[in-house]
Amino acid sequence: MNKNLKKLIEYPKTGIFSKEIFKSEVINCTLFCLASGAEISEHTSTKLGFVYIIEGKGIFKLAGRNIAMESGILIYMKENMIHSLKVKRNTSFLLILIAGGN
Repeated sequence: MNKNLKKLIEYPKTGIFSKEIFKSEVINCTLFCLASGAEISEHTSTKLGFVYIIEGKGIFKLAGRNIAMESGILIYMKENMIHSLKVKRNTSFLLILIAGGN
């Protein structure tokens, strides 16, 4: 499977657009496209995860620590870590969740 993520990016006028890229019993990859000013409130995931920022600008809050969301940044999240985010301009990222990844 080959996909050009940049060609799949579609920014909504407001809010969040997501598109499943790949899913198996172990791995789930989803492309997120967030309009400028969009937020995702605090939540957790029962799976280990990685967030890869494709483009944009914002703040990813992970376990109380602010991480700059900029092109090329890779964020590692352990299971059950509290996280949230807010973008300052249109931002896209790939979320990869791994079941039993500990």
